[in-house]
Amino acid sequence: MVAWTPVSKPWLKQNTPAAGGKFGGGKAVPSWNSGGGKGFPSWNSGGGKGFPSWNNSNSQLPWTPPWAGGKAGGAWQPPWMRNVVAQWGNAGGAPWGSAGGSGKGGKGGKGWGKSWSPQRKAPPSLPRDFEVDDAARYTGTVDFYAKWKGYGFIILQQPGIAPSDKVFVHWKSIQSDDRYPYLVKDLEVELSLEKQQDRWNRSITTLRAKNVTLVGGLSISVQDDMDAQEKNFIGGQHLRYTGTLKFFKPRAGFGWVSMDAGYDVEHGVPSDLKVEKAEVNAGGKQPIMMENVAVEFGIWKTDRGEYRVYNMTLPGGHPLTQDALENRISMGAQVHKGEITTWNWRHGWGFLRPEPSTNLPPRVTSKLLQQVQAARSRGKQISEERLLYFRKDDCQWGAPLQRGAKVNFQLYIDDKGAGACEVTSSGGW
Repeated sequence: MVAWTPVSKPWLKQNTPAAGGKFGGGKAVPSWNSGGGKGFPSWNSGGGKGFPSWNNSNSQLPWTPPWAGGKAGGAWQPPWMRNVVAQWGNAGGAPWGSAGGSGKGGKGGKGWGKSWSPQRKAPPSLPRDFEVDDAARYTGTVDFYAKWKGYGFIILQQPGIAPSDKVFVHWKSIQSDDRYPYLVKDLEVELSLEKQQDRWNRSITTLRAKNVTLVGGLSISVQDDMDAQEKNFIGGQHLRYTGTLKFFKPRAGFGWVSMDAGYDVEHGVPSDLKVEKAEVNAGGKQPIMMENVAVEFGIWKTDRGEYRVYNMTLPGGHPLTQDALENRISMGAQVHKGEITTWNWRHGWGFLRPEPSTNLPPRVTSKLLQQVQAARSRGKQISEERLLYFRKDDCQWGAPLQRGAKVNFQLYIDDKGAGACEVTSSGGW
């Protein structure tokens, strides 16, 4: 074995080479000769000064890992070294690995072991011959709903309709007048059922609720009643103020509003107020990124004495929807087919190409032409002129958001051009 040649280190007082690649003079320096050719660091203190020796010669450990069940044989090495992980696994217990070295850096393995990484349990798949009547309506009771995560489960009152008589419900399936649609436990609802492929495992088909309403078909509206019981309003629940939304960031989940001057409010209410995601009235949809928008709102006071915006809308009480902010005009309910050509998962937008046989409405064609001309004037290279822009919020739950996926969609135009909305899987991929 070729001895390691020391390199002068500016932070060491003395650099004296010794036989075998070690240093003399009683100065503690690292020597990469842990034995077995592994290249692990060994701290040698020639004259009894400096760092303790962690070499293999005395088979002593400076400390014993509590999960090792006693002193480990051989040299101690840091937990990220491969052979020690195997020892701890065999001893019954490194938290990220099991016997046999399947943990981080263990035998035959890369990355974290199964006992460390959380694994998503796949939902049970429906039988292949399971049939669903899309037009049928059922009644049920909300068993559980996570408001801030946007999903829950409904127990059907008609037994035998669904496996375990329980179905999954997503917030986008709730027909609601609330600015932040959600369900409450034990609420009686009416719903339809649909089959859908699992987002993470396309070989699994699950059953879920759609078009969830109150019994009788009325829209669900529970937020105002819950707010009246839980919130402390400034001037009353329905008193409105005007101002300017400085910004709102959906990813951060909040924004700031500057209240117009001239309002007689109680002492301590600031002119700049924080608005949280749950108080952005987007007509039952996810709020989008916004800046410098005229708004109206209420004010409430938290238990900590902080003032917050309540039920923020456009002036006149209109929801802060994408359609309203961008003057979006729907081109009707006609469904078209196409293929996703680009999907930016990080920023949540993409482009899709309509099928060659698709006859786009004249207004859409004109908007696409304006869109392409504007892009070229900014120096962009446009190879295809019939690509339609879409956002994640334009997609239905379960839409295959990846390049090459076959999709169904509807059309719209707005101030920026033309795009696709109501994007769903066509089942052809």
